[in-house]
Amino acid sequence: MFDIGFTELVIVAIVGLLVIGPERLPGAIRTASAWLGRIKRGFNDIKREVEQELHNDAVMQELKQTGQQLREESSQLSDDVRKAAADINPLDERPGSDAGNKPE
Repeated sequence: MFDIGFTELVIVAIVGLLVIGPERLPGAIRTASAWLGRIKRGFNDIKREVEQELHNDAVMQELKQTGQQLREESSQLSDDVRKAAADINPLDERPGSDAGNKPE
C-alpha cells in the first residue's frame, strides 16, 4: 500500500520518540495501530460491498436479458399458435365431399 522502507520507519520512530517522549510512545503506537486497523477494515468492507453490488448488477442484467428472451420466444410461440388455429378453422368450415353420404 505505502512504500515505506526501513530508513523511513527509523526516522518516524526517532521523531515520535522526541515529540511524544519515551513514556507515552508505546501507548501512541498502540492507538495509531488501532486506528490504522479500523481504517483498513473500513476500506475492506467498502471494497467487499462494492464488489457485491457489482455482482448483483451483473446478475440483474442477466435476469433482464433472460426475461427479454423469454418474452420474445413467448410472442413467437403465440404467433405460431394463432397461425395454426387460423389454418384449422377454414378446414372445419369447408363442406366435405362426402357430406351427402350418411353411414349406414
